[in-house]
Amino acid sequence: MADVLALVDDLFFQAKLAETARQAGVALKMVSNGEALVATAAAESPRLVLVDLNARQGPIEAIERLRLAGNAAPVIGFFSHVQTELAEKARSAGCEQVMPRSKFTANLPEILRQAKA
Repeated sequence: MADVLALVDDLFFQAKLAETARQAGVALKMVSNGEALVATAAAESPRLVLVDLNARQGPIEAIERLRLAGNAAPVIGFFSHVQTELAEKARSAGCEQVMPRSKFTANLPEILRQAKA
């Protein structure tokens, strides 16, 4: 079972996320599209879901589908720039926290530790 499930399609950021999770002692599973996020969340029951809101394949729709399926895991979305419309869409879809990638990256160890509590 994964503690954290992440939708990230940026290979460099996947590597950073994986290394930070390893250092924090958190089991992380990554997927690269919204379909895989929904299917994996149903199979793995993660404690925390991370979503790159700038992913190319359906991040907002995936969050909506998670919620429609009854998945109550906290969802944290992050994006590359200050995109207020994208942030609002993510919140409306069921994202508890939305933050710029820089803030997400700076707080990543603490964010990942939430899944261990």
